[in-house]
Amino acid sequence: MADWSPRCHMVSHMVKGGDLVSCTVSEVQPLRAEAEDIPLDIVYEDDHVLVVNKPAHMVVHPAPGNANGTLVNAILHHCRISTFTCLARNSTGDECPDSSDDDTDVFDVDQFTTEDVSSEVRDALVRPGIVHRLDKGTSGLLVVAKDEHSHAQLAEQFKLHTIRRVYISLTCGVPHPNSGRIEASIARDPNNRIRMIAIAGSGHRYARNAASRYKVREVFAGGGSALVEWRLETGRTHQIRAHAKYLGIPLLGDETYGGTKSLALSLLRPRTPSKYHSGLSDLISKVDRPCLHAALLGFKHPHSGKTLEFSCPPPDDFTEVLAELQRVTSADGQNDGLVG
Repeated sequence: MADWSPRCHMVSHMVKGGDLVSCTVSEVQPLRAEAEDIPLDIVYEDDHVLVVNKPAHMVVHPAPGNANGTLVNAILHHCRISTFTCLARNSTGDECPDSSDDDTDVFDVDQFTTEDVSSEVRDALVRPGIVHRLDKGTSGLLVVAKDEHSHAQLAEQFKLHTIRRVYISLTCGVPHPNSGRIEASIARDPNNRIRMIAIAGSGHRYARNAASRYKVREVFAGGGSALVEWRLETGRTHQIRAHAKYLGIPLLGDETYGGTKSLALSLLRPRTPSKYHSGLSDLISKVDRPCLHAALLGFKHPHSGKTLEFSCPPPDDFTEVLAELQRVTSADGQNDGLVG
């Protein structure tokens, strides 16, 4: 065995065969979320479900480093619940418990401090409505269940992939062909734990099957960017972002997946008149998230069985960039705008 004395605390130390590594794993502590008076953009609400238009930069649920300001905090206030504790996160499911996806969170009740909470609201808190998630930087539609029956029914729809979800994005470059289906498994990037990678085939031990359909709606600046529509067949973590990178067209503003401001400008400037370069540079420099928006959401109502469908336009930061791309494309007399 290698000599491990004296102890080494240097981060740069390379572990070698025979080294003795000692560590202490702390017990996971529950996260307590408090109700917060945060405005919600409510698209639809009844006694059983709530559909909200989540703003970009809002985290869906509490997590280490994001205990406040989340969608769950806002929902607690909206439903007049003052506090709950997240005891467990379902690591096996994405959009619903018992599925093979990655984005569902399961919560248990710890304590109520509001005396007049109804039994229905108490029930909803067992899994406080979060059936699926959107990334922090993604804006758009998200459905929240207000009771356990609704949660179970919506979760089943996600599991069976019968939920209709349409996203729109701005990309760096244009995919070829203009429409298609991507089936590329997704796994955690071994070189960057906050990023996922799309992998052709099924040989990767930890990769999960993922499929997306895409269609180009508009092409801008001679192919420097595009408005792309996405429809998900599965719901893996960062699926659209990873599949966009896999196609070689990372989302504009997605620094994690290569859609940097410098890449966007390098593709746009050579294809646009110089008089527009300054305006493009100023606008793109302000992009601080992936240009991705959940534009349409459709599902069967968990109680009535009626099909509901909702849509909402992207927020200003998205539409301002889109409008500028349309303007420079039109002004340059190019004919590659709308795609049939």
